[in-house]
Amino acid sequence: MSAQFDQDAASYDRLVGANPGYHDHLLLSARRLELPDRGAGTTLLDVGCGTGLSTAALAETYPAARIVAVDASAEMLARAREKTWPDSVRFVHARAEDLHSALAEQGIAGPFDGLLAAYLVRNLPDRDAGVAVLVDHLAPGAPIAVHEYSVADSTYARAVWSAVCWAVIIPLGRRVTGDASLYRYLWRSVLAFDGLARLEQRLRDAGLREVHTRPVDGWQRGIVHTVLGRR
Repeated sequence: MSAQFDQDAASYDRLVGANPGYHDHLLLSARRLELPDRGAGTTLLDVGCGTGLSTAALAETYPAARIVAVDASAEMLARAREKTWPDSVRFVHARAEDLHSALAEQGIAGPFDGLLAAYLVRNLPDRDAGVAVLVDHLAPGAPIAVHEYSVADSTYARAVWSAVCWAVIIPLGRRVTGDASLYRYLWRSVLAFDGLARLEQRLRDAGLREVHTRPVDGWQRGIVHTVLGRR
């Protein structure tokens, strides 16, 4: 999958910027980590950071925290690094499955005081193993926010998702990039992904407690969710 994200990295921010609520929903999930004192004294992990949009949500919400942002796509990370960041933000090129070795090579030590995984779990080749790695990087009691699509439990949500994809997302992706394959993959992968009960159970099986889901607003209500838990 990282090759497809590499291919469309240059246009990614422009395309998601056309999605009402995209940035606000990332901020919402970041706030739901509920870290005190603007994150003072904490180190946060942003896995699947892409071009840094989720990283920006964390940095805005917790300006006193240190943030380590990780992505498997070299081109997405290149776009992220082109932006202006405080010294407290650091980027690492790695797959989620390779977090342990990648962070060790960079001299970055965990565990972390909070973790945001936006649009990541659906794209993992082995979801259970990938989620287990994420949880393994959390300090005891630390929160995680999984910001993700899930429509499997709702016929209405599936219908809205397909309608928006074929009326807006896929045609716009084709117009901007000349190739809509990433956006057709997005449509298919969301339809095939876990329902919320299954996703919550994955997190419990990986060792999280207090697992629950909170909605977003706007047209993506019932489509995008914040699934929360603590190690």
